Amino acid sequence: MKIAVCVKQVPTREGHPHLNESRTWIREQDASFEMNEPDQYAVEAALRLREQHGGEVVVCSAGPARVSQVIREALARGADRAIHVEDDRLAEADAAAVADALAAAMRDEKFDLVLTGLQSDDQGFAQAGVILAERLGMPHATIVMEVQVAEGGVRVKRELEGGWFQWVALPLPSLLTIQSGINQVRYATLKGIMAAKKKEIRKVAAPSALAATQRIVGLYVPEKTKRTEIITGSPAEAAKELIRRLREDARVI
Repeated sequence: MKIAVCVKQVPTREGHPHLNESRTWIREQDASFEMNEPDQYAVEAALRLREQHGGEVVVCSAGPARVSQVIREALARGADRAIHVEDDRLAEADAAAVADALAAAMRDEKFDLVLTGLQSDDQGFAQAGVILAERLGMPHATIVMEVQVAEGGVRVKRELEGGWFQWVALPLPSLLTIQSGINQVRYATLKGIMAAKKKEIRKVAAPSALAATQRIVGLYVPEKTKRTEIITGSPAEAAKELIRRLREDARVI
C-alpha cells in the first residue's frame, strides 16, 4: 500500500508570538515551530498501516524552507521518503492554496491512501484535507478515529457529536483526516534520526498560478476584561436570573 501523509509546520503552543506590522500574521523571526499535533497522529497511523500491510509511507508538506524541520522529524519516526513543495508564499496561505500546491505535487504518485491531520493548530479551518481530496478526485472521510483495511478499500470509524460514532466504508484510493488521540505517537530514535539524513526529500516548485481564495484581514489578541454584577431580588428570582444569564449570555450550561 502506497500511503501519503501530509504534515504542516505550525508555531509552538508554548510560544508567545508577536504580530507583524500589518497585523495579518505573526513575526516569524520571533517564533519557534513544530509539527502540527493532529498531523503527528496521521503520521503514526500511516506507519502502523505500513507495518500491518506493507508498502511505503511518503511525507508531503508545503511551505518555506523551514518546513524541512518537520519533514525530517517524520522521516526520523519511520517514513520512507518525502515531497516538499517549497515556496515562501505558502507560509501564510489558505487551505485552498495549500491543497492546490500539494495536489499538483502528489497527483502523479498515484497514492492508495492519503492521510492528513483533522485541522491545523494555527488556522484551524479543517479544510485542507477535504479540498485536497476534491483536487485529487478521491472520496474522503473526516474526524477518523480508527482505520481498518478491507477488501478493495478501508473501513473507518468517524467521531460524531454527543459521543456517537459512525463506521464508513470507502474504496481505494481515498483520503482520511485523522483526529488527535487516535493512537499513541512514537518518538524518533537516534537510529531513526541518523537514517533520516539519508532519506530522499524531493523538492517541488509550487504552481506558478497559485492564488489564495481567502486572506487574513487582521489578527488581534483577545482583550481580558473583568466585570462584577449584583443580581437583586428574592433568592428564587436571583437564582432564575443567574441560570438565564449562564445559559443565554455566557453559554456555559
